[in-house]
This record gives sequence, structure tokens and C-alpha cells, in this order.
Amino acid sequence: MLAHGMPRLGIVGAGRVGRALGRRLRELGWRVGPVVTRKSSSARAAVRVIGDGQAHAGLTRQILAADVLLVATPDDVLSKVAAEMAEMGREEWRGKIVLHTSGAICSLVLEKLKQRGAEIGSLHPLQTFSGREIPRLEGSFFAMEGSPAAMRMARRICRELGGIPVKVKARGKAAYHAAGAFVAAFFLASIEAATRILMAEGFTRRQATRSLEPLARQSLDNAKRLGARAAWTGPISRGDFGTVERHVRALAGFPPEFGDAYKALSRLVASLLSARPRATLRSVEHALGAAANIKSESKGERPGEQFADSH
Repeated sequence: MLAHGMPRLGIVGAGRVGRALGRRLRELGWRVGPVVTRKSSSARAAVRVIGDGQAHAGLTRQILAADVLLVATPDDVLSKVAAEMAEMGREEWRGKIVLHTSGAICSLVLEKLKQRGAEIGSLHPLQTFSGREIPRLEGSFFAMEGSPAAMRMARRICRELGGIPVKVKARGKAAYHAAGAFVAAFFLASIEAATRILMAEGFTRRQATRSLEPLARQSLDNAKRLGARAAWTGPISRGDFGTVERHVRALAGFPPEFGDAYKALSRLVASLLSARPRATLRSVEHALGAAANIKSESKGERPGEQFADSH
């Protein structure tokens, strides 16, 4: 049934990811059927963004009209949603394909639909979805796993979107997703921490952002061209552990998370990028311990908090 022509697509949980995938597939000629969210207003808004489909507030038997279901709900409710979907169709699920878009959970969360005869899998685009715009997905990697039929459909969706499919192990989904968090979430937190530190020392937010952008871009470009180890710079790479001590003492004037993150990342960078990780880690630990034994160079206030709500 699904080998020829465009399948009819249903979307359950049309938030950022659901809307984006629906919109891009609709642009490629896919037919969009039921679009389900918790509220009718959000369902109608999702249909407007996608450009096709029928809005539904809450699960309805109309989802059974779809050949392929993308379930893009929050992770915490995936199991509950799958169970409710399974109760709606019974044998009508046989031959349908259900793919959830969670990066951290494997397809077994859809087991009750499998028991009804559906082919189950997961398809996760390794991409950020801000909700403000629909990202282009060409060149993005997509992690997928599931039954053979579900994998074929996931691979088809990925390739039609211009993405690069990668089969991952079901038990490795959480670790895979954590890898993305290092870049998508922790990178942003690092940029924001650096911004607030500069603001505490006299920069405006605009100046801080503009000053850090070329540094971040050049670091990424160097890592891409040379590899992370060759691109690595900073005091630890030079063996300048006295500067590491001064950094830690200076950060004592900020909220504790700043110093904690600096220490954790110092250990991580030493273990991952140093040619002599054990020796470098010992030197890092010595510098961190020395800094802890010296009175803080705090200016008497917590400047990171001073600018916590500045924009």
C-alpha cells in the first residue's frame, strides 16, 4: 500500500517538531490528514503552519485514516498516548506505520500499537527547532530504529527531506540524545555564561554577543577542518595552569554554577583533548585545588545574578 505514491500522513502532537516535519513533507507532495494537539486552537494553528490537514483537539478515530503516523508528543506522555491510540483501532492498526520523534526513547514505547499489528519505529532529526521558523532539513542527520517496515518508511522520509539516515541501537537512544544536548543545550549555556561574565565587566549584552560570535564560529570552523584536538586552544592546552587558578578564583564572584561548570569542563577537555590526559588531569586538579584554598577575588556581589534578566 505504501510502496507507491504519497502516503497519507497523520501527526499526533503537532508542536515544533511535528509542525516542521509536516510542513516539509507537505511541500514535497505528501497528503496530510489528521493533525492532533490537546487544544483546538493549537491544532488549527498547526494546520495553518503545515498548509494542509484536519485539526483535532485530542485523539480521535480519524487518525486511523492515515497510513503513516508521526507521534511528536513530549516524551513523558508517549506511552500513555500510544496506549490510547491502540484502544481506538484494534485490528485497524494492522499494516500502518507509527514513528515517534523522541530522541531519547526507543520504539518499544509504542509496543501496544505493535500488538495491534502496527509497524513501529522512531525517527529523530538531529536538528534544533526554535518554533520561530521552520528549519531546512537538507543535510541533517536522522537517527532511526524500529521494525524493518518502519525503518524503510523512516529512511524514505529522511531521504525525501534531503537528510542523512543513521541506524542507531534502541538501547543507545538516550546516550545519542545526550550527545546532542552537549551541542544544542550546553553550548548555548556556555555562550550565555560567557556573555554574562563580560557584561559584569562592562560590556553591553550586544557587545558581548558580538565579541563572542567570531570566537565561536572560528572554533567550530577549526574543529571541522582540523579536528577537535588540533583546534584546541586555551590555558590548559598550553599548560598554563596558573591562569586556570585565576579563572576559578574570579568565577567565585558569580553564581556557583559558573565555577562548577568551568571545573567540570576543564576536566572534560583535559581527558578528551590532551595528548597526555592523565598527566593533564593531575595538573588541572592541582590548579583547581590551589584555587579553592585561596580567598576569592570576588568584588563583593554576584555579577552573574546582576544581569540575570538583562536583554
